[in-house]
Amino acid sequence: MKKILFTILSIFVVFAGYSQTEITGQVFDDNNEKLSGATIMISKDSVSSILAYGISDSDGKFKIAVKSDSESLSLKVSYIGFATFEKTIQNKAQQLEVKLLPSSEALKEVIVKSEILQQRGDTLSFSVDAFKDKNDRVIADILKKLPGIDIRPNGQIYYKDEPIQKYYIEGLDLLEGRYNLANNNLSADAVSKVEILENHQPVKVLDSLEFSERASINIKLKKDITVSGTATAGMGAAPLLWQTKVTPMIFTKKRQAIVTYQSNNTGSDVSGEIRNFSINFFGDEFNIDKTDWLSIQNVSPPPFSAERWLDNNIHLGSANILQRVKEDIDLKLNISYLNDYQQQDGSTQTRYFTPTDTIDIIENTSNNIFVSQLEGQLTLEKNTDKNYLKDQLEFNGSWNTNRGLIDRPDAKIKQRLDNPFFGIKNDLRLLRTIGKQLITFNSNIGFTETNQDLLVQPGQFEVIFNNGDPYGEIQQQVSSRKMYADNSAGFTKALGKFTISPKFGFSIQDQQLDTDIFLENAEEVFDTDFKNRTEFVESSVYFKNSFRFKSKDETWNLNLSTPFQFKSFQLKDRNFEEKRSLDRLVFEPRFSVNKKLSAFWDANASAGLSYDFGELQQLYYGFLLNNYRNLNRYNAPISEETRQYYSGGIAYRNPLKQLFLNTSYSYSYSENNLLYSSNIGENGTRILEAVVRDNSFDNHSFTAGGSKYFRKLKTTFKLNASYNLSKRQQLLNNTLAEVNTQSFNLRGSIDAEVSSWLIANYSGNFSTYTSGFGERDFQQIETQQHTIDLYFYPKDNQYLSVSSEYYGNSLSENGDNYFVNLSYQFTFEKPKMDLNINWRNILNTDQFINASNNQYYYIQSSYRLRPSQVLATLKFTF
Repeated sequence: MKKILFTILSIFVVFAGYSQTEITGQVFDDNNEKLSGATIMISKDSVSSILAYGISDSDGKFKIAVKSDSESLSLKVSYIGFATFEKTIQNKAQQLEVKLLPSSEALKEVIVKSEILQQRGDTLSFSVDAFKDKNDRVIADILKKLPGIDIRPNGQIYYKDEPIQKYYIEGLDLLEGRYNLANNNLSADAVSKVEILENHQPVKVLDSLEFSERASINIKLKKDITVSGTATAGMGAAPLLWQTKVTPMIFTKKRQAIVTYQSNNTGSDVSGEIRNFSINFFGDEFNIDKTDWLSIQNVSPPPFSAERWLDNNIHLGSANILQRVKEDIDLKLNISYLNDYQQQDGSTQTRYFTPTDTIDIIENTSNNIFVSQLEGQLTLEKNTDKNYLKDQLEFNGSWNTNRGLIDRPDAKIKQRLDNPFFGIKNDLRLLRTIGKQLITFNSNIGFTETNQDLLVQPGQFEVIFNNGDPYGEIQQQVSSRKMYADNSAGFTKALGKFTISPKFGFSIQDQQLDTDIFLENAEEVFDTDFKNRTEFVESSVYFKNSFRFKSKDETWNLNLSTPFQFKSFQLKDRNFEEKRSLDRLVFEPRFSVNKKLSAFWDANASAGLSYDFGELQQLYYGFLLNNYRNLNRYNAPISEETRQYYSGGIAYRNPLKQLFLNTSYSYSYSENNLLYSSNIGENGTRILEAVVRDNSFDNHSFTAGGSKYFRKLKTTFKLNASYNLSKRQQLLNNTLAEVNTQSFNLRGSIDAEVSSWLIANYSGNFSTYTSGFGERDFQQIETQQHTIDLYFYPKDNQYLSVSSEYYGNSLSENGDNYFVNLSYQFTFEKPKMDLNINWRNILNTDQFINASNNQYYYIQSSYRLRPSQVLATLKFTF
């Protein structure tokens, strides 16, 4: 019985490939001397990606395994001082003899002296040992150094400036997008290689039919059976601190599991370890994401590590289990529970810019945040070359409560928000080969419910609710429910170099919104302008077709989507006699092309047209008190937005030189039938309404990035830049204005092993943001942050680290923020564990001053930081 229960809680993924061909040979010079260190590369042809490569040994011999279905292969052999040897060979096992002739020309190829990076087809393999230094403990420490890889502050992984689609461990997707849990806990000593799977198609049956632009990551372990994980226990002072963490994990060919319990009050936000970075590839428009109708006024948190500012008391438990039930059938369970109590203290000065005036408000804020969240997924999957089945049941429940106190010069305002939520959905995807056709079926159904309650004391908007006289309290209640279903069926068929995929489907979404406002002594506001009894039904009948072309040499990939949809919207409110409806037949084409220019260069371009229609959050008739100073309603027709978008980019990646470069440009232009009017009062209160008026928005975006690993210096250098320019209309205090914004961001990092006793890391970010009305700029802000970490190793088993950080902005008089940390670590060999003593915030910087701006306002905030404190931890990595 136990075996049956355990079997129901897991999953395994099988990868298939082409048959393997082994090509051997020997390299000589013109005097028949054996050449050691020659580079041998094998591709499908002279412009395709490298399928495999190797280095000749001391006897000039080489042995290379190739996986390809091509009838012929391109062989290229190079060596410094000799002309490159090129030859087309048959794709079969064979013994070759290569003779290189002297050349006076400088060789453009880079000779790889050790296999720190290998390329086989669309797979790049990074050697973990080659990048690992003394202070690296988990696999995240390695990933941040790899050229081409970028890890954002929230932990999301990007490759060539695009988020990865899958994170595999030995070919299995155990975590379903929650890969921070593995990144931050899987021992780097247990990993042999990190593989980048370029143009990866997760569904095997679609591998030769649908081209994928996304990359995935696969973690290769050193052992077939790996038991790994981390355990941490820590204590500290100022105030009394604790930290505990136990994360065992096991990986075998038929079973994987990662289980964790974590708790601390040190400011470590472990909720990020269960953040889901999954990307929706199936085109589903409906989900069970939580909608926050109401909120309390918050202070913007600082843009750096939560350990400096987060006053928390957090507990996290998570179990992730994958088991192969039988051949090709896998079962997986992911479940987690999060409980946290946070305190926020700070002050905010907000300045609103209107075409005729400026309005200032000052707030001192103290909030208590209570988080209780349970979420889980149960997944059944079969992924073979002929069939695919994935059925995923997901649930999400939260019981959050917030308490807040706003201290203003003219009043003290209390806030209380109860914010429960429940959602459940089931996604089913089935692909089955019948004859020469691939039949597809998709079903996505779900339900959500939330009942939110906001209480503000004293009452706000006195002119509207109490004839201008002060009153005790105002309470906003919101009840919202959503049910949806989206079902479709189609087929995919290959016609030579072309593939067609027509799909028919029907979807419906029914949303209900009930809102009420109460004043003192539970006095209900009966005016229908302040109530909502809204039902919004959206239905669609659609025919979506896509045409794909892939050239025989795989250098061209083209995709044309031609979806037609008949959309129907019905909006009604029981408090109002008026009903609103909208029927539209929309055509949303999209075209994309990928061209492989050479083995190292590729380019892409895309263009498309899309339509967006109103969501319930912008459709309700009656006023809604979103927070203590925002009163919103959208008593207007259903919004319609038409958007055109164009993009293009070019990328260079040379695994032999460990060099990755990319740049892109995108432009979008949209037209909308509704313009949103903001009326801002002298005390900072805002009334937002929708106005029927045609308006437009256009946006230009440029990005460029690059990364390079310098092997001799043991240094990784990364640099990324972006520029954004936008223009739109805005109605402020009944005056129409054209709001222009410009932003520029430059960020970079250096990870260097300077010597055997010194490791240095640097990261920096510089950004500017400018906004204004028409030709007049009313505000510009520059922000920058710099971090330097130095690790000194007097002995191999211990180090002393010094970390310094600077954050500054150009708007605040006291906008310069400095931090210094000191840490000492001693490593015991038996048992293997680290003793770390960390002195944080040595300068005892007690507040962070920050400034930011938006289209028509800017905010200067002060956030209370954690005091100077000392924490001692014992960490086991196994």
